[in-house]
Amino acid sequence: MFPELLKSAATLAGAALLALVAHLASIHATGNFAVVVPGEAYRSAQVTPDSIARYHRDFGIASILNLRGAHPGEDWYDAEVRASEQLDIVHADFAMSASRALSLPEAAELVALMERLPKPLLIHCRHGSDRTGLAAALYLARIAGADERTAEGALSIRYGHVAVPVLSAAWPMDQSFEALEPWLGFEGS
Repeated sequence: MFPELLKSAATLAGAALLALVAHLASIHATGNFAVVVPGEAYRSAQVTPDSIARYHRDFGIASILNLRGAHPGEDWYDAEVRASEQLDIVHADFAMSASRALSLPEAAELVALMERLPKPLLIHCRHGSDRTGLAAALYLARIAGADERTAEGALSIRYGHVAVPVLSAAWPMDQSFEALEPWLGFEGS
């Protein structure tokens, strides 16, 4: 009985792992585009001139917030800025690292930037999972007035964010949100 149970558990674990890998591959293959607040804020992985044009056409994107920081001279960055300019989309940069916690002053600066950028706003980083997840969570909590559970949901496996304490390089994004919870109005959570 025990070997059969062990075999069943291993099969189930293998199927779950395969499903997770398929999910992560799917969201990254499709640009990890998602709605944060309908008509107001969206999120994605690194944009291309084609995806910028599509998001502008389909969702009216008026500004793009790049969380990778300014990188003039790099093809991806120059193409993004050029495509934004051609479509009269406001482009802004805010440098973050998924492997470094965001301080309260940095979070306040990021929230202020997201508040003042024209809407609808598209927030992105390289994969649209970690930095974008934290920015979306901050947007939901501080700007859109969402509850804690909804805001934290922006920083989840649903969008490719995998955070395991000590093992994950993106764990500081979760630590940042937890540290910022009092500022966000989520006392005693």
